[in-house]
Amino acid sequence: MNFESTRDSSVSVSCAQAILRGLSAEGGLFVPEQFPHVSQEEIAALRNLAYPEQAAFILERWLPGFTPDELARMTIEAYSAQRFPADVAAPLVAADDLFVLELFRGPTSAFKDFALQMLPRLISSARVKCEDTRTVSILVATSGDTGKAALEGFCDIPGTKICVFYPDGGTSDIQRLQMATQRGENVSVVAVRGNFDDCQTGVKHLFTDEALARELDGAGAVLSSANSINWGRLAPQIAYYFSAYAQLCDRGVIACGEEVDFCVPTGNFGNILAGWFAKRSGLPIGQLVCASNQNNVLTD
Repeated sequence: MNFESTRDSSVSVSCAQAILRGLSAEGGLFVPEQFPHVSQEEIAALRNLAYPEQAAFILERWLPGFTPDELARMTIEAYSAQRFPADVAAPLVAADDLFVLELFRGPTSAFKDFALQMLPRLISSARVKCEDTRTVSILVATSGDTGKAALEGFCDIPGTKICVFYPDGGTSDIQRLQMATQRGENVSVVAVRGNFDDCQTGVKHLFTDEALARELDGAGAVLSSANSINWGRLAPQIAYYFSAYAQLCDRGVIACGEEVDFCVPTGNFGNILAGWFAKRSGLPIGQLVCASNQNNVLTD
């Protein structure tokens, strides 16, 4: 299974290339050319696995070219007790007749830790697969949580550098300080006069700047992204939808195969999009509800 650009379906690359590049040259996102299928029997079997094993099992379907052994090693490292110090990395907690999937138990207390602990490992492996010795320069636009989670994930990862752009005055003081005080030899943070969209637009322009790409290539570097535009960032988030469903089945709340609805707090659509991919690959999801606060661009 290869990956194609959303803006030019004739552009077809391997999974490793899609992760390493982050964004297609013409500005499109790399998405799978076909969707894998996870059977109800396979979903039921997830009940007996710990979260790292569940994640590796699901990611095998979405990350062709990465071996089961590779993914098992990566998920064990990414979701270790040191990084997610809880009995269950993503526990499902009952709240009256609803259930809440707790995704705040990672190193920065942001749900994005689930993806951003995996992505550096995927990029490191992709460099080897693509025989690319260039330094991968990660550019990130953030309104808060993504920045710290990305900095923490890529901190001192060999062969990478990371620069995070955030809107000046557009984050909480805690988020700003989390980013500004990040330790690491390969990390940097930049405040931008503007809002998050200005940061995101600027980063996307850098990705599509051919002259900059040539200059960086001459210097032995290449740009990539840790935002949800990178398939390696989005794919790990698919796993916890399957994990949540498996926990419901394990407790006898639902029968395996019964549909459930997910209500997803959503600011930039990446998290709920992962749920859509989970549904397309066979997870019995009824509705995906896009929940928003006053930052309501999506719901409007």
